Amino acid sequence: MEKKSIENDEISLKELIVKVKEWYVYLLSQWKIIVLVGIVGAALGVTYSLIKKPIYTASLSFALEDEKSGGGGLGSALGLASSFGLDLGGSGGGIFTGSNLTELFKSRSMVEKTLLSSVNLNGRTTSLAEMYIENNDWRESWDEDPKLSKLKFLPNPDRKHFTRIQDSIMGVMFNNLSKSGLTVGQKDKKISIINIDVSSSNELFAKYFCEALAKEVGQFYIETKSKKARMNMAILERQVDSIRRELNGAIKGVAVANDNTFNLNPALNVRRAPSARRQVDVQANTAILTELVKQSELAKVTLRKETPLIQVIDRPILPLPKIRFGKAKGLIIGGFLSGLLTVFILIARKEIKNI
Repeated sequence: MEKKSIENDEISLKELIVKVKEWYVYLLSQWKIIVLVGIVGAALGVTYSLIKKPIYTASLSFALEDEKSGGGGLGSALGLASSFGLDLGGSGGGIFTGSNLTELFKSRSMVEKTLLSSVNLNGRTTSLAEMYIENNDWRESWDEDPKLSKLKFLPNPDRKHFTRIQDSIMGVMFNNLSKSGLTVGQKDKKISIINIDVSSSNELFAKYFCEALAKEVGQFYIETKSKKARMNMAILERQVDSIRRELNGAIKGVAVANDNTFNLNPALNVRRAPSARRQVDVQANTAILTELVKQSELAKVTLRKETPLIQVIDRPILPLPKIRFGKAKGLIIGGFLSGLLTVFILIARKEIKNI
């Protein structure tokens, strides 16, 4: 049995060698076709390299400083505030930390807000969405459709009034950018510096979109992180203003009551009751206002603590680095792929004829 298997293996190897020789002789006889197709493929590769637009990449890096409440003098101050039943904000907005922040950059909401932001292009104000449309020559095909020919994406519009067609176009732009045009991440997990890379065949679009995206996400992140602290500070400020008005009214009431009881007969003490009541109001409102002012100042400290600092380190600077599909690369790849494909087709055709 072992001898038979060895003989079968030897026969299979011999057959394979014979078959390879046959293919070699056959391909050698067809060298003119292979060379001709290779030349055509090389020409197509060079043509593609001339037509293909270079890809520009805009890069922006920033560091995020996010202080946490609690600890130190602020922790004691917050403890004092909580003893009066007041919540001054804590550490709100914790959902946008770590990898969640990088995903925020690639969210549809942030990308669409960026596309609809305004830019100054050659002396005219337009939106990044219009720049994207012009760069991809969509207007040429839209001119034939009456529904699309008059479609415009003005800067900073009311997104709620968009039509179904506008929503569809925005979705296409978002998908194209998120799949191949936008990259957000950290080069090293140990480093807290986040990098944004935007790739486009339009150098100005890549630069403007990269900067606008960082601005939009930065504003949204800061507002979300400090929202709770700002709400509490606004409530405290309204309470301070209300109590101050009440205190001013009580002080005026005491003065009016004292004027009414000036040179009053000592036997008529009941006439002094309004003045005494207003004096109590003054004392009570003074105590309340003192505590509210303290809490208001603590709320301001908390708001400053809860407002993160986004520090841009590197911005995209023109000219941007570009990647071009070179002529030599197109010549080699086009010639090699077309020649290889021709070889496979010739071999397959020969084997089909032999069957």
